[in-house]
Amino acid sequence: MYQSWQDLLFLHWSVDPQLLEDTLPEGLSLDTFDGKGWVGIVPFFMRGVRPRLLPPVPSISNFMELNLRTYVVDRHGRPGVWFFSLDTSHRLPVWIAQKCFNLPYVYASMSSSERAGLIEYHSKRPNLKDTDEGLRFAWSRPNALKVAVPGSLEFFLLERYRLFAYNAKRGRLYTGKVHHKRYRYGDPKLEQYSKSLFNLNGFAAPEGEPVSILASPGAKVEIFPLERVQ
Repeated sequence: MYQSWQDLLFLHWSVDPQLLEDTLPEGLSLDTFDGKGWVGIVPFFMRGVRPRLLPPVPSISNFMELNLRTYVVDRHGRPGVWFFSLDTSHRLPVWIAQKCFNLPYVYASMSSSERAGLIEYHSKRPNLKDTDEGLRFAWSRPNALKVAVPGSLEFFLLERYRLFAYNAKRGRLYTGKVHHKRYRYGDPKLEQYSKSLFNLNGFAAPEGEPVSILASPGAKVEIFPLERVQ
């Protein structure tokens, strides 16, 4: 598949590795940096999503996505991303991702706006109470952009070229390659953020502010077919 990921915000906290290790399926181990596990909240915009050889369809190819993720390696030592959840604003991608890719997509009511260079992003799952305002994020695009240096925390968090998915009914682990140019990123001004996505996935929200706050204008992406991890 081809798609473009635009205006990404990366918020990361360091977490006790054992808390994450216990949630992973057989065949995956936690990937750590400085001996710590890392969990990220990443809101962004999907644009031009389409299968190979087909054009994008504006009504279903453009939508918002918000994911909670950590970083893993498989039994072959291949690093990648493990998603705890992926909220999105379009029901069709939810159905396709659940059925065809074994990814934990969830539908959410989502909206965004931009004023004076500030991106405002809102997401709320329909099963939450009416009194719950949902998750809100607001950040400005960074002015100066750079590329992560191999061996740095930024490279560890940003430059991931493989995803993993698990079919619990069959007990099968799958992986797919992800290709894009290295992110150009910078330090945004973070105006608002929520940690409630941790709670929605059964985790206690981490204390304090994010350890790492990064933003990127995005990248064009190729997603390759999933294959079973042997």
